[in-house]
Amino acid sequence: MPSPARVPAEPERRRVTPDTLLARDLVFACAAGIAIAAACGLRAFLPLLALALGVHFDLVRVDHSAAWIGSTRVIVTLVWATVVEVTADKIPAIDHLLDLIATVLRPAAAAIAAWCTFRAVHPAIAIAAALVLGGGAMGLHVSKAKVRLGSSMLTLGGANPVLSLVEDAIATGLSALALLAPIAALVATGLVVWTLRRVFRARWR
Repeated sequence: MPSPARVPAEPERRRVTPDTLLARDLVFACAAGIAIAAACGLRAFLPLLALALGVHFDLVRVDHSAAWIGSTRVIVTLVWATVVEVTADKIPAIDHLLDLIATVLRPAAAAIAAWCTFRAVHPAIAIAAALVLGGGAMGLHVSKAKVRLGSSMLTLGGANPVLSLVEDAIATGLSALALLAPIAALVATGLVVWTLRRVFRARWR
């Protein structure tokens, strides 16, 4: 009597193992961290707030030592800090003072985002990522501040609130994309940085 047909086993390469899931989570977290760190070059607290919400609602998985960023206390603090930063950036003259203070805050925010998202890979890599991405955020911030200063000289600050809204939109878009589609956010970050660098260079030739 012929034996019943056996269902072929699922190929090994198609099986999703815990190690596969862990590796995927790490890649997504690192991609999100890069996008959020880049957004910190425009806004210090809004991208960190997005990361905190992502960790809190398990959209971004980080090492347990970095899970503090998703705590309720940190989220409430970042909400208030975001409101203050976004509002102050719309006020001529105050926005330049904010840019001066943000020369320290924005690279620091990017470094924190990088450290939190790369910590699960390796502590040394997390420190290196914090330094590199913090430096990148500093470069983006300085370029933005130069354009804002030029706008103040040409329009007496009248165009600055419009520029601020554009920066808000870019930072919000990158941060949201980092939570919902990290790989796409990584690509978008590259396009945004490339576009902004071309605009800044053309503006200051």
